[in-house]
Amino acid sequence: MLLVCRFSVAAGDAAGFSSRAHRALDLLGASRGFVDGQVGRSVDDPESWILTARFTSIDAYRRALSPFDVREHVIPLLSEADTDAPSTYETLLSTTDGTTTRHPTLRAD
Repeated sequence: MLLVCRFSVAAGDAAGFSSRAHRALDLLGASRGFVDGQVGRSVDDPESWILTARFTSIDAYRRALSPFDVREHVIPLLSEADTDAPSTYETLLSTTDGTTTRHPTLRAD
């Protein structure tokens, strides 16, 4: 499961946002089922930021949002994300060490 959150961050708020995003990744990273996460900034538009986090399953993602520290620090940050696009995705293809793997859908279509 992939979480993708896009943020618009004013230049003067970049350091504070970066600090908050660092804390969010630390907290999410401590949860069972967390795979990896990243925070990045657009090279074309320095006010556009992105936070991504991968989890082994939807259940792992939902459990990661349960602890009090996460509800106190991560949820408020995620609530500031741009909402004009979906934020959670299932992983259908992944590549590791040059090998691409197809994953079954998690959706109950």
